[in-house]
Amino acid sequence: MRLVIIRHGDPDYERNCLTELGKKQAKLMAQRLLKEDITEIWSSPYGRAVETAEAFSEVSGIKDIKILDFMKEIRYGRLDALYQDLNPWFGVDDMINEGWDIRDPKWREHNLYTENTAVLDVDMIAEETDKWLSTLGYEREGLYYRCTAKEETERTIALFCHGGSATAMLSRIYNLAFPFLCGTIHMPCTAISILRFDKRPGNLNQPIVELLSDATHLKELEEN
Repeated sequence: MRLVIIRHGDPDYERNCLTELGKKQAKLMAQRLLKEDITEIWSSPYGRAVETAEAFSEVSGIKDIKILDFMKEIRYGRLDALYQDLNPWFGVDDMINEGWDIRDPKWREHNLYTENTAVLDVDMIAEETDKWLSTLGYEREGLYYRCTAKEETERTIALFCHGGSATAMLSRIYNLAFPFLCGTIHMPCTAISILRFDKRPGNLNQPIVELLSDATHLKELEEN
């Protein structure tokens, strides 16, 4: 199985939809994805992700967009003051300047995270990711995933979501600390990442990264 993870296009956060730029980005992304032989479309329930998924649905002819509720964007900040501070992407620089190892599995103990709702959502996505993958034929065992399919099948799934929820999912799948990925992977709008899971029945495996946060399809917009 191949899992194609796509961040939504340029967003209007207040209206939870795409901007005009985001719609242009989504069209370019959709044409790029036609090369990947995608057979299923999944999406976060948020409008900006669904609109991005719809752009691909239109050109691919895949009408059914399945909603994956747990992949909505993560929150950050204290419960009584969401989005006012404790931004994981800005805060990772402070962790580095303090000499903190952002690979440390004890990252939840840093003061950036002790009262941060991001931890609740990252941990929820980790748990739900494993449940979802099990329905697709990959059961978590320790650090890895065992293919539970009875026979080899070719299957490519597209998942349209958000920078934060995608980062949380990758953190779980690859057993990497969430701050490490916040500090090392930039996901521009409509960035595409592709993971390949071993399709051999019974095999315990770590998915291969075929592509990571690629947005070269947007060069046409930059040139214009």
